[in-house]
Amino acid sequence: MGVMMFLAVLAGLAFGQASLPTVFVIGDSTASNTENRGWGDHLAAHFETSRINVVNRARAGRSSRTFQTEGLWDKVLSDLKPGDYVLIQFGHNDAGAPDKDRARGSLPGLGGESKEFTMPDGHTEVVHTFGWYMRKFISDTQAKGAHPIVLSLTVRNIWKDGKVERGSGMFSQWSAEIAKAAGVPFIDITNAVADQYEKLGEAQVKELFSTDHTHTSPAGAELNAEVVVEGLKGLAENPLGSFMRDPPGSSPESGGNPRVP
Repeated sequence: MGVMMFLAVLAGLAFGQASLPTVFVIGDSTASNTENRGWGDHLAAHFETSRINVVNRARAGRSSRTFQTEGLWDKVLSDLKPGDYVLIQFGHNDAGAPDKDRARGSLPGLGGESKEFTMPDGHTEVVHTFGWYMRKFISDTQAKGAHPIVLSLTVRNIWKDGKVERGSGMFSQWSAEIAKAAGVPFIDITNAVADQYEKLGEAQVKELFSTDHTHTSPAGAELNAEVVVEGLKGLAENPLGSFMRDPPGSSPESGGNPRVP
């Protein structure tokens, strides 16, 4: 077998079947975490993977900025083809300092402003706004003939007066505004998950998290994945509907709503 043929076989193994459309997930640890604690780790179970590939490229600790500056987005783009889909969810790590500690924060807001910073290792970098990085994900995806879908943030296990926090900062709202301005689909994960949490109550929701208030357990990640799938089903014309299958443990009596533990 020649080198090029061998590489093609490897690529096919990595993506299931290279000729099939692919759903890529990009985001942070809430979508991709160890021991199946990210919702993107559970997404493939909701699709007919003989007809569509589901590839989780989210990476723990990344912001909209560092997912691009570290080359992770370039790797997705190199595999992206016309007719594919990209689920885009960032914000949990964008609020940090741009030039200190892990140096992963973006500038706040949706504008086109930028600022040059000196990083802890001494190199300089021009840092843009959260909106700038998100718009680049969208425009790059569209330039490849693929379909971007923007998601708001998952919900942290933070409660006050019996109500769970609905959003970390402005990132979910900004994501909605970015998607609307770009004319691309948006899924409000934040409020859909928060609604589920408040139905369950604070004590039961605690069991859906692992070591802190941000990172879910596998059961919590599955709930979030089911909310993502229901959000996709709710989109106009549901572009992925023909590829979906009933999630494990679902029943006709459930009415298609996310299963809650």
